[in-house]
Amino acid sequence: MSAELISILVLVVVFVIATTRSINMGALAFAAAYGVGELVADFDADKIFAGFPGDLFVVLVGVTYLFAIARANGTTDWLVHASIRLVRGRVVLIPWVMFVLTGALTAIGAVSPAAVAIVAPIALSFAARYQISPLLMGAMVVHGAQGGGFSPISIYGTIVNGIVEREKLPGNEIALFLASLVVNLVIAGVVFVLFGGLKLRNDESVTETVSVSASSSASSSASSAVSSAGSASSSAGAGAEAKSAPEGRGADLEKDREKDLEQDRGKDREKGRSAEAEDDTTRLNPARTATLAALVALVVAVLAFDLDAGLTSITLAVLLSTCWPEDSRNAVSQIAWPTVLLICGVLTYVGVLDEMGTIDWAGEGVSDIGVPLLSAVLLCYIGALVSAFASSVGIMGALIPLAVPFLAQGEIGAVGMVAALAVSATVVDVSPFSTNGALVLAAAPGVDRERFFRQLMMYGGIVVAVVPAVVWLALVVPGWG
Repeated sequence: MSAELISILVLVVVFVIATTRSINMGALAFAAAYGVGELVADFDADKIFAGFPGDLFVVLVGVTYLFAIARANGTTDWLVHASIRLVRGRVVLIPWVMFVLTGALTAIGAVSPAAVAIVAPIALSFAARYQISPLLMGAMVVHGAQGGGFSPISIYGTIVNGIVEREKLPGNEIALFLASLVVNLVIAGVVFVLFGGLKLRNDESVTETVSVSASSSASSSASSAVSSAGSASSSAGAGAEAKSAPEGRGADLEKDREKDLEQDRGKDREKGRSAEAEDDTTRLNPARTATLAALVALVVAVLAFDLDAGLTSITLAVLLSTCWPEDSRNAVSQIAWPTVLLICGVLTYVGVLDEMGTIDWAGEGVSDIGVPLLSAVLLCYIGALVSAFASSVGIMGALIPLAVPFLAQGEIGAVGMVAALAVSATVVDVSPFSTNGALVLAAAPGVDRERFFRQLMMYGGIVVAVVPAVVWLALVVPGWG
């Protein structure tokens, strides 16, 4: 049995054990990377660790750290209120706002993970507050990022068009952009319908929510007043009873009265604090203002100056922690460490596969089939499957050159084939093993992470199974380009 085939079978075993034994898949993948690397590929530790995604580790830690602080000081609550006011309380539009926002960021040059890192925590905080499916909101964010990801000035678009030019293939920048945009828009629409988006139109608007909150506060105040009045009445009755009662009993009644009054005052103070906290979510204070400035600085640093999103996030989080330590005391513990372990372990094993040549081996085997259309659909599936666990850009860089031999035969249109490969390799980034999917998983507050992980994995599996065949039928079979 070849080393490449052994490495693929080990990956399957890792999936089976993690699914059936509830063991963190990242820990299993680290063990598999060590075993396969040492025993099968004869790699030393340095070569095994070469696949460790250090940049993704820093992004996951940095972004979740920064937004843990934002949640602790109420900034995300303020952003949720601002988002609802922006669409005049129509909750049904918020998922589409997030789709458009991430799409606009990637279309003007943001790296897809950077755009998702910026938008996902806000979107998922909103989803948690208004009982929107986190899978729906996360998918809208990721598909939005990929929808704008192949504009002529985007990172993905520039890379793919550069590969096409280097391989001397016919290309069409606008067709590539529109193919990705349309596919992701259609998928987002299907997800929106299937996961409860249409039901959101009957939810309360922001104005109604604020009114309910105000009414609730007023009701609490009224209840306090009634309670106080009742206490006063009881006190009066108790006082009268005390006068007519023996002296010892009157003293006991006086103590009971004071105890009841103190309990009522405590309840009133608690209700007042709750009402004040509820109203406070719509106001800016120095900590929230500084956090908003930090988020803007993150966007500018990533988009305008091409700085690393993870290192920038950690730096901003440390500055906020220094100024407001009470808000960030527990932020480090809220970093999604199990998710970090899972993603880094799996990607380290994929790095071992890449070093062993397993990915190239699979791609070359497909190209040697000899039936261009069959080779095309298999390449789309390989791109989707591998990209669900590895770098989308790296997969596109490997697969497009592999397609050159049968594209040169002229039986398949180069424009349609390149677009199909590009879409297949990026649309699967909803997988929790990809950078974007991992960011969505890490950013979701108040969810059962194991359950959400399984949902993302199942959804990613459906995308891997369906989308490559659909784009092959739509873009390759007709012979576009």
